[in-house]
Formats: sequence, C-alpha cells, structure tokens
Amino acid sequence: MTEIEYKIYIDDVIRRVETARLKVSDHHIVKIVAISKYSTAKEIEKLYKIGQRAYGENKIQDLKAKKQELEEYPLEWHFVGNLQKNKINNFLDIHPALFHSLDSLELAQELQKKLEARGISLDALLQINSAKEESKHGVMPESACGIYAQITKECPNIHLKGVMSIGAHSEDKTIIKKSFDTTYEIYKSLKGATICSMGMSGDFELAIECGSNMVRLGSVMFNK
Repeated sequence: MTEIEYKIYIDDVIRRVETARLKVSDHHIVKIVAISKYSTAKEIEKLYKIGQRAYGENKIQDLKAKKQELEEYPLEWHFVGNLQKNKINNFLDIHPALFHSLDSLELAQELQKKLEARGISLDALLQINSAKEESKHGVMPESACGIYAQITKECPNIHLKGVMSIGAHSEDKTIIKKSFDTTYEIYKSLKGATICSMGMSGDFELAIECGSNMVRLGSVMFNK
C-alpha cells in the first residue's frame, strides 16, 4: 500500500469514527489509541506521519523497546495489557501516559506502595468486566463504583481518570451493546471521571454510539 493509499484508508477509518461520534452529539470528542502490539516501529512511524499520536501496547518489554526506538517522535504511550504484580517496577520504569487495565483493588494497593516509594503518580482507568466473562479481567459492574471510590481514597498516587471495558465476546450486537451500556452507566455515575474507554476494531462504532470517548484500534489502524 502506497503512502497516499494508506492515508486514504486511514481517512476512511476516521470518517467512521466521526459518523458514530455525530450520532451522539456534535460536542462528543473521541480519542483514538492505535494498538501497535502486532506492528513494527516503521509502521508506527508511517501512521505518525498521517497524524496519529497515541499508541497502546500490552507487553511491558514491547512498549519499552518501541518507546526507545521512536524516542525522537512526540508519541503518547498507553499500556493496555494485564499487569502482574511482580512486573510493577518494570512497568513504572516506562512511565506510560495512561494505564487502561487497572483490574482490581489488590493491584491498585500494590501499585500505590511502589508509586509512593518512588514519589511519582500514575494516570489509570478502572477495568470493568461488564459482560461478566470468565476470560476477561476487571471488576464486576456491581462493585465498580465502590472499588473506584476506595482506590481514589486509599491510593492517592493513582489518579483514576475513568473506566475501560472490552465489549462482550458475542456475535449478537444486542449483547455487545448491553455490555457497553453497563460500562457507560457506571462511567456517568463517577464524579470527576473524564474517560470512558470502550471499543476495538470490530465494535468501535457501536461503542462510540454507546458513549465511549476513547477507542483502542489495532488491526483497523494498521490495515492488518
């Protein structure tokens, strides 16, 4: 795909985001985080030249390597993967702009200890398992507000910015929509929350229509 063809292709993805956004409101702003876990530094560079600035990785070592390789560019790096407690120090070394997958109170407490010891803070989203699927991480919807409040109170070095969830693993659009609606209702009830991160390459238009203001797009952004 030539540079011009790729730009036309990305313009079409952005048009799809815009169409979904306008169904909500003229004032509804949606941020795209390009998930680059299956992409090379060269591919990220190509997308950067079209205007994409925020990128997400789900492995600490990959984020670290790409961040170093592309350090000449003003990129915003997000961590979207599952974080194990024994990897917290390595994770904090890479200073992500936003941690999307804070999936338990226990993890928040461990992070708080390490953040406090370093004298730094971390912007994060509480991950909600809105579809209640065993294969997914995250807090259950009914305990999300309580856990969010507890982290806010007990973990001052973690700055919760809102919530994240992955749409239900289903072919049924109604079931997927229900999982997004669940997350959005929780998001709306949280005081001071500004980010509702929902939607990936296969369901981002529906997620935006359900209120998402941050989408995590992988294959669709890199034409894979």
